[in-house]
Amino acid sequence: MFRNKKLGLFVVLVMIAPLVLAACGPTPEPQTVVQTVEVEKTIVETVVETVEVEKEVTVVETVEVEVEVTPVVEEDPYALPRNETLYFNGQQWSAVVGWNPYSNSNNNAMAIAQQDNARVIMFETPYLYNMLDGNVYPLLADGDYQWNDDRTEITFKIKEAAHWNDGTPVTAEDVAYTWATHVKYNTPTGAANVDYVEDIQAVDDYTVVIKAKLNDEGQAINPLLVEAYLSTNYVNQKAWTQTLEERVGGDPTELLADPAEDVAFSGPYYKYFADDSKVVYVRDDNYWGQDASMWGKLPAPKYLAHTIFKDNAAGSVALAKGEVDVSQQFNSNIQLLWESYGLPISTYLPEPPYGIGASLPTAFYNMDAYGLDQVAVRKAIAIAVDYPTIIANAMTNQSATFDQVPRSLMNPTPGEQALYDHEAVADLQWAGNDIEGANALLDEAGIVDTDGDGWREYNGQKLSYVATCPNGWSDWQAAIEVVAAAGKEIGIDITTNYPEWGVYQTVVTKSDAPLPEGYEIFMMWSDGAGPTQPWGRIRKLLSSEFIGMASNWNGNWGQYSNPEADALIQAIPGETDPDALKEIYTELVRIYLTEVPSFTLMYRPQSFHAVNETVWTNFPHEDDGTDPPVPPLDCTDGWSIACLYNVTLVNP
Repeated sequence: MFRNKKLGLFVVLVMIAPLVLAACGPTPEPQTVVQTVEVEKTIVETVVETVEVEKEVTVVETVEVEVEVTPVVEEDPYALPRNETLYFNGQQWSAVVGWNPYSNSNNNAMAIAQQDNARVIMFETPYLYNMLDGNVYPLLADGDYQWNDDRTEITFKIKEAAHWNDGTPVTAEDVAYTWATHVKYNTPTGAANVDYVEDIQAVDDYTVVIKAKLNDEGQAINPLLVEAYLSTNYVNQKAWTQTLEERVGGDPTELLADPAEDVAFSGPYYKYFADDSKVVYVRDDNYWGQDASMWGKLPAPKYLAHTIFKDNAAGSVALAKGEVDVSQQFNSNIQLLWESYGLPISTYLPEPPYGIGASLPTAFYNMDAYGLDQVAVRKAIAIAVDYPTIIANAMTNQSATFDQVPRSLMNPTPGEQALYDHEAVADLQWAGNDIEGANALLDEAGIVDTDGDGWREYNGQKLSYVATCPNGWSDWQAAIEVVAAAGKEIGIDITTNYPEWGVYQTVVTKSDAPLPEGYEIFMMWSDGAGPTQPWGRIRKLLSSEFIGMASNWNGNWGQYSNPEADALIQAIPGETDPDALKEIYTELVRIYLTEVPSFTLMYRPQSFHAVNETVWTNFPHEDDGTDPPVPPLDCTDGWSIACLYNVTLVNP
């Protein structure tokens, strides 16, 4: 007879090849995969037995079948449309720490930089400085500012159209309360200006008076800094500041440490996304600047995105590939990108040095390091350095040479070069690679090699130093290597070290304690062009007023002190006689080249400004016809932000 057998228990083993989850891109096509599945079938058998019975047998079998599986796509909530996004590099080198406009410790380069050409994409100043014509132009302010007859007070008005991101108006009281907060909590801005600004008062809703601090003769101690305050420092919202004060319980340390994620702002962009790979700002489409009293429209890009690259090399590749539109970093042999490869990349100037030389990247000495308290050691290292190699190799000729522009305290621009007597200090200047002269200096000072190991000693101790700069800053690293090589040529052991920027900046900007080991020689920048230059640069290179600051982003990071230099620096702002000013500037150059508390390694543009015009075009270039001219400061600093209103898409 027939017997029915049911096959139960069907084992399903799904075997799917691993899939790559894409953050963005086209919808994946369905994939054919092989699955092992359980199936059930009935087997009928005929069994001949003495007694006929039915038996049920369970058998497990596997069969292969084809099924379609569509991969799951993980959407990136912060994906950016390329035709709405302007990409940057070279300003942000590690993750953002905070958004606090009262603090200098945010590591938030694009959003917060209170400087000669203040960065104003998120927080705004009353005026914008233009390095190309030396003028300031109103931003939050309505019209020009006015000194009174005695030059002891400045009056200006706030635009009535200006408002905060919450829609409330920017008022004179916001300006006054911002200053009061800086003073009350001794912020870096307060500490830097309290000796020159007596008070800032709101006369009415839109009228501000800045009272200068006066000397014994009733004159403003420093009218230059009173004027500069207007274009270098942000106006913060009073209501938000009071919220911040309440949150930190009035504690000054906590106020500066607060990350301020809820901060109020008046600028055209604000935080959209930030991690350790990029920082993205999104346009505020309710930005007040579209009013006819200011720009009359919104900036063109909806997003500003700054990619955080590990080093200059990675950033240069991204620029060449069109992944970066505006590059504020050193790009080696930048001219090859258009001369040899025909890429749509350009700089502000079409010929070397390709940018406007305004800043002086400088090697600072730790004045407390053993042996570096001796002028002979400091000057010997400085004159032994092979600067032509730095300029040719480290800068790939994106700098004037020291034969072309002899070293001083001035940048290479004609206006600054005319401010000191070149002949009076000619015998103190050096162009570099003077090994013979360096050895003679050290020998004359009795700093010689006494044990025959090839290294000089001072009072029996070997001269051994570490030269340091941030990792990934390739032009600086190449320059520091040349400094180290010079040391070996004159019997001074100099090694190099490259900490990450986040570590480096924390160490170098702490001026209320001695610098640690490993920071005997280190690189930092100097001021470029600004409303107080060259006085401001000289002050920050030489003035002892910055010693003792817990957060010192100003200068004199090696902690040099010279009362004579301090007195000369203090005399300049009140001096109006051009001949007297020239004498003072010449004497300061003499002190600097004689004492050598630091030494300039190269001339550098105010900002590197290379652009790729694959996606966006109409960036600032020399003689581009803009009026006022838009400076090559990466579309973010001072009057350069006008660039964001001029750029257009290549393919709209």
